Amino acid sequence: MSEQANIIIRVQALIEALENTEVGELELTDGGTTIQIKRTSAIVPTVLAAPAGSMPAYPMPMLPGTPALPTAVPAPAAGRAANKQRPAEEQGVAVVSPLMGVYYSSPSPDSDAFVKVGDAVQAGQVVAIVEAMKVFNEVKSEIAGIVVALPAQNGQLVQKGDPLVRIQPI
Repeated sequence: MSEQANIIIRVQALIEALENTEVGELELTDGGTTIQIKRTSAIVPTVLAAPAGSMPAYPMPMLPGTPALPTAVPAPAAGRAANKQRPAEEQGVAVVSPLMGVYYSSPSPDSDAFVKVGDAVQAGQVVAIVEAMKVFNEVKSEIAGIVVALPAQNGQLVQKGDPLVRIQPI
C-alpha cells in the first residue's frame, strides 16, 4: 500500500471517529506528516411553534431584531394522511452513502448508469460510487429488489447516511 493511500485511510478513520463527538479541531503529527482536521458547527437554530392552544394568553415581549414566532399549522385530518401513499423517494429500502463524498451513478462519464428506476438488482451488486479524496468507493446493494427511486443527483456532494438509491425488496 502506498504512503498516500495509507494517509487517506488514516484521515478517513479519524474523521469517522470524530463524527459524533463535540471535538472541533484535531492535529496529529507522526514523523514528518501532520494531519489537521477542523470542522465548523453546522447547527442552525430553529424556532418551533408550540401546539395550538398552548400559547400564553398574554403577548410576549419581543426584543428588537427578533423574528416573530411562526403560527401553529393545523394538523392534517387523520383519514387523509393514512390514505396517501408515500412518494417513491420514501418507498423501499434506502442504500445510503457510507461516507461523505461526491456521488456518481456510473463508473465513468461516458458509461451507462449502474442502475435506473425499474431495474432489478441483486444483493452485492454495485449501484453507485462515492468519491472521497480521489478514492472511488463502490456502494453495493445489501438486498435484492427493484429500484424505485434515485434520490441523489450525479455529481452531487452527499453526506454519510444520505440515500443514494431506494430499492423495493422482492
